Amino acid sequence: MSSNDSLALASAAPAAPALAYRRVLLKLSGEALMGDEAYGIDRATIERMVGEIADVVASGLELAIVIGGGNIFRGVAGGAAGMDRATADYMGMLATVMNSLALQDALRQRGVVARVQSALKIEQVVESYIRPKALRYLEEGKVVIFAAGTGNPFFTTDTAAALRGAEMGVELVLKATKVDGVYSSDPMADPDAKRYRRISFDEAIARHLKVMDATAFALCRDQKLPIKVFSILEEGALRRALSSDDEGTLVHV
Repeated sequence: MSSNDSLALASAAPAAPALAYRRVLLKLSGEALMGDEAYGIDRATIERMVGEIADVVASGLELAIVIGGGNIFRGVAGGAAGMDRATADYMGMLATVMNSLALQDALRQRGVVARVQSALKIEQVVESYIRPKALRYLEEGKVVIFAAGTGNPFFTTDTAAALRGAEMGVELVLKATKVDGVYSSDPMADPDAKRYRRISFDEAIARHLKVMDATAFALCRDQKLPIKVFSILEEGALRRALSSDDEGTLVHV
């Protein structure tokens, strides 16, 4: 094949779809990092996710991330049985710090600059959450990873995602799950379950659909902050969720 033929093929390749948002917050579950493992972090899985994150950041997206700790805390959950709830929640927060550091390092290896800010003070490891500094990082094109949830027990990382999303003035909260959207019933148990492409907050409440925990959901609704639920397991899903209404489910006011 001549060089001219190669250039013609390259020019004919479809362009990546344009992003519909300028600033978003991505909520990742800790379990999403496990891959097929029972707990912990699967390297191939995190590298694939980081590749998709690097792609959208290179397109100019300002991205904040909140990550859970279930992949690590699951490994010690047996020992936490019967433990004081607040103590167990603090253990979970520390697990999110570990995941945040792993994600930051994986991003660094892909050439993406990321900063971790923790709701708990662990100055020797990560910097503390400071809103103006986080906003400046986003404006500079850095990825900001918010660790340790809200810093308070009894609140989930879903609530942390809604809170930080509102504080950062994002246009969308992306909830990455193992399911490709919000369904009328459990798609694993009901073959007739219907996936909603778009649904309002009020409709989701009326239909008793679980999108996020109640506190996070109420905060997003009150702040008129839309949520998009999509599957992080499908290759290219992150860019499609940011550019197409057909990917996942958009929950809106």
